[in-house]
Amino acid sequence: MDKVSQIALSMIPGLGPTSCRKLLDAYPDEDIFALPKGELQAAFGSHRAVADAIAAKSTHARAEAELRYCEEKGIRVLFCTEADYPARLNRDETQDCPVVLYALGSADLNADRSVGVVGTRRATPQGRDNTDRLVAGLVPYRSTIVSGLAYGIDTAAHTASLAHGLPTVAVLGHGLDRIYPPQNRKLAADIVAQGGALVTEYPSGTAINPGYFPARNRIIAALSDAVTVVEASEHGGALITAAIAIGYHRDVFAMPGRLTDTYSTGTNNLIATNKALMARHADDIAYQLGWPLVQQGGKQQELFPTPTLTAEEQQLVELLRKHGQLTLDEIVSLSGLTMPKVAALIFNMEMQKAVRALPGHLYQPVG
Repeated sequence: MDKVSQIALSMIPGLGPTSCRKLLDAYPDEDIFALPKGELQAAFGSHRAVADAIAAKSTHARAEAELRYCEEKGIRVLFCTEADYPARLNRDETQDCPVVLYALGSADLNADRSVGVVGTRRATPQGRDNTDRLVAGLVPYRSTIVSGLAYGIDTAAHTASLAHGLPTVAVLGHGLDRIYPPQNRKLAADIVAQGGALVTEYPSGTAINPGYFPARNRIIAALSDAVTVVEASEHGGALITAAIAIGYHRDVFAMPGRLTDTYSTGTNNLIATNKALMARHADDIAYQLGWPLVQQGGKQQELFPTPTLTAEEQQLVELLRKHGQLTLDEIVSLSGLTMPKVAALIFNMEMQKAVRALPGHLYQPVG
């Protein structure tokens, strides 16, 4: 399909991302709009209005206007079957992600390392400071920072990225013909100017709709290798992003705070219920993601020393490498060692950073 048809397909009323992807899978080498109407109606069954809209090419005029706008503004139109579309959004668990993305800016949306940083719109001075320190700590790992350009922690994350020289991607809940909140227009312009990008699934002219922002959160989660919640109240919107990230099999981190702080309630709850790992600083994230090297003075240096393992400890590492993740009971069963022995060995291996503990009482090897 040409670019107009790609955009037009994403605009068909009633055709959501998951259904659209199934349609593309069924007809991988064909122009969907060239399919016989009867075949489309058979494919959609009772949803004949969708088939009729495709057959009538009802969205082509709007798609042509959108493509002209994108070409005038230098906006990239990324379709899910193309190489420059973010691969993280094409995984099995992210099939509800949009088939078309609009991107303004030069950021690599397939960067090797990517961390989402989210939190409350009512960020405290401590939260903004923690965000800055977190982003600064990710500089040696050259991670892209993903957030949502909202007030509070999102703004702090983008601002810190620009200050520390990291590329940052802002995912918007509206078209690229406007910026919300309007107070962040300069920040948005700076993101683009400094090698970042503004990304959205919505075409120009899309009105601001509160319902679009939770949907926007799934793209933040999907674009990230891990999502870190810096501050959140008990029912904060950032918790939606964390829940989506868990569903997408992403690592979720939360920065702890004082028990009496309103905007640490949500992050502390995530940690207490094993929905998130505690992030004291960037190195905690790097460790869990298997990013063991930092760049200092032009040389790569080990963040964690190479562990020195006994024969029994090496045996357990090999078991974990073979199976990926195991509980203590499973390690005992497979190794033939006693529970006290395994527990002692695993503890020592954790101290040496040879294995890491995961939520659900699971263990996996490092590296």
